[in-house]
Amino acid sequence: MDNLIITVVTAVFASTGFWAFVTGFLDRKSAQKELLVGLAHDRIIYLGGQYLERGSITKDEYENLHDYLYKPYAKLGGNGTAQKVMEDVKKLPITK
Repeated sequence: MDNLIITVVTAVFASTGFWAFVTGFLDRKSAQKELLVGLAHDRIIYLGGQYLERGSITKDEYENLHDYLYKPYAKLGGNGTAQKVMEDVKKLPITK
């Protein structure tokens, strides 16, 4: 019985279909990650630009932008222009 289980498990892991499924799953996750990074980047650039143009930012706006958009964006590997925008936003005076 143990030999049968080992044979079935080995056959499943060695099958082309199994590895095609795993590869497809990982490619889909990669595409989802890229999409999330892209959407966060767009929103950071847009909102950051609005605050920079206005010349100030509220505490709530900063928290939303930094904690809920930029930090996860950076954790997923995004940087570049969004990082520059966040550095500039950090220098803005906080208003009520």
